[in-house]
Parts: sequence; C-alpha cells; structure tokens
Amino acid sequence: MMNQRLLEKWNVDESWTLFLDRDGVINQETFENYITSPAKFIFLEDVLVALKSLSSTFNRVIIVTNQQGVGKGLMSENDLNTVNSFMIEEVEKVGARIDAVYCATELRGTVNGLRKPARGLADLAKSDYPELNYEKSIMVGNSESDIVFGKNLGMKTVFIGESQAHDALLTYPSLFKFAEAL
Repeated sequence: MMNQRLLEKWNVDESWTLFLDRDGVINQETFENYITSPAKFIFLEDVLVALKSLSSTFNRVIIVTNQQGVGKGLMSENDLNTVNSFMIEEVEKVGARIDAVYCATELRGTVNGLRKPARGLADLAKSDYPELNYEKSIMVGNSESDIVFGKNLGMKTVFIGESQAHDALLTYPSLFKFAEAL
C-alpha cells in the first residue's frame, strides 16, 4: 500500500522517461555466464506484457546496461548488438517499444567510464533525447549500481527483486508488478 501511495504522488504521465536495466529486469540473468547470443536471451515472465503497458505510459523507454562481457573478450560488440536487436524485435512484436539501448562494455572498476553507477549512459541518452528530464525519469533495476545511478541523477528509483536491502524508493518483485501498479 505504501508503494502505491508513493507511486501516485509521482504523477507519472507521457512526459516521463523510463530507464531500465536489462539483465535481471527484462531477461533472466546468468551471473558470470554472459548473454552472448539470442538463444541465451530468455525474457522474464510477463515482461513483454509489462513493456507493452509501460510503452503506452512513458514518452521514452531506454535500456541502460553494464555488459563487461565485451571488455572481458567473452563476446564481441557485434554479439551484444545482435542480442539487443533480438530483444527489440521481440518487444516490437507485442506492440511495445524500446527507444534506445545504451551499453557500458568496459570492465568493472573502470573510472570515469560509462559503467553504472557513473552517469555516462544517461549522458548519452540525454544527447540523443535533449528533452529528457532526469527529475521526471524512473530508473528500474535489480542491483545497487542501478539504484545509485538513478539517485545520483535525481531520478525516482525502483528496485526489482525480493529484497529491500537497496536504497530504492520503491521495490517490486518484477517489472510486471511495477507496470501493474503504475
């Protein structure tokens, strides 16, 4: 109930932007086994339904994702682009949309890079979509770096998972439950 009241106070409308992490929010996350091909990309339950709903609510739907598998040499930039293209195509098949995908491919520990929680991916989005207002944006993620990324930019933050351990403003068990509440 507390989640719902706070969500209503945000007054989300079609002028807002939704930032989403990818692995663990949209698709099944495999820790240290990277999603290197479309065959390994498995949508989480009801995510496509959620994305259809969220696409009609938000002005922009943007993916911001750390993908150090490229930096480790476990996959190529082309492999990553193929996976992201597959994701976008599947999302479009259900009448939903992803406006852009921004990836940080450098290794964890890189200073002043794109990797969340640094703001580089948001700055790339802002350069492509100058109308973005971080104060009218929601960052949805399943890790501390996602939540810190959103908070550092003045975004509203939503943690996806079972734990309340992160300092997000709201927590939901899935993207579907967040979309349903919205």
